[in-house]
Amino acid sequence: MPMISPITTFDQLDISPAIRKALRRQNLSQMTTVQAESIPPLMEWRDVIAKAPTGTGKTIAFAIPILEHIDPKDKSVQALILAPTRELAIQICGEFRKLTAFMQDIRTIVVYGGQRIDRQIKELRAGPQILVATPGRLRDHLDRRTTSLENVHTAVLDEADRMLDMGFIQEVTEILDLTVNRRCLALMSATISREVMDIAWIYQRDAAEVSVADIDEDKPPIEQYSIEVRGSKTQDMLDIIKAYQYRKVLIFCNTKRFADRLSQTLLRRGYAADCIHGDVRQQMREKVMQSFRRGSLNMLVATDVAARGLDITGVDAVFNYDIPNENEYYLHRIGRTGRARQQGVSFTFCTPFDDMRLKEIAKYTRSRMIALRFDERGYLILA
Repeated sequence: MPMISPITTFDQLDISPAIRKALRRQNLSQMTTVQAESIPPLMEWRDVIAKAPTGTGKTIAFAIPILEHIDPKDKSVQALILAPTRELAIQICGEFRKLTAFMQDIRTIVVYGGQRIDRQIKELRAGPQILVATPGRLRDHLDRRTTSLENVHTAVLDEADRMLDMGFIQEVTEILDLTVNRRCLALMSATISREVMDIAWIYQRDAAEVSVADIDEDKPPIEQYSIEVRGSKTQDMLDIIKAYQYRKVLIFCNTKRFADRLSQTLLRRGYAADCIHGDVRQQMREKVMQSFRRGSLNMLVATDVAARGLDITGVDAVFNYDIPNENEYYLHRIGRTGRARQQGVSFTFCTPFDDMRLKEIAKYTRSRMIALRFDERGYLILA
């Protein structure tokens, strides 16, 4: 049975002053459900399997117990977090570094494909206690014997469902088998697939079950709208951005080719825009994301490579320029807004022929998409 925690604020936790100070710096006081129900058992070295929607604070849920258990004098890897994508791995590492702002003796590093391996080897030799990694690159380091998992006491599979769906099950099991002194394993996921259950059955014992339903209060508060296109989808989108004075928007397309074309169109029209997709080199993707986070880039066009795992704060609106091919993609796309319990909004462009597709998405997400249209004056009104 899922556990119910009476703890609702970080002040109720028995945690170090350094972590409290870091949380206050981020203006974090109230815990989300996944944090309230995951942190206590992990602090007690129990295994946890947690299902929660995107944007509900899963990273902090496992980061705080890990930091409380780290021995700062031990320069070996004590905690391992596996993530399916380099973007998510980088984000997790960033969250740990924010939480360790006042813990100078604790080091977190991230290793992933697409980054120079000699640089990663140098960082591994410096003695980090926390290692965030993608499975393939970690497997490479283990084969080279540039790191060891012998002293890992806590392992986390973040977005476990996606990691296993991407075909990493062999790497994941081989890596977990090397954590011979592991005391607890946390499986964090948006959905609990058959593969996730198999991992839980093999590697967990008496796990605390945490389940945050999509209808829970922790579901990101996102107003969802569908808009029938007048003629030019691009112009409709720009009209909406101008009318509501959105300063940071994320625009999703289904193909890499069109993402390139749209970002170039926006640039030619004088907007600070760029794009990321699978063919953009990792170094450039990181540069683009940094610009978007800082606000020097106002419009980011992306394929579904950015729809999951990226914690981009302050996104005013998400535009589904194309209706996603998979229902799950829709959920993860719109989850890039409405982060940290802030109000978000999403717009999905459609034609009269897309009615059935929109109904499928609404049924899958158990949410309502409000239909809008432009009137003769160019104002949005209920359809």
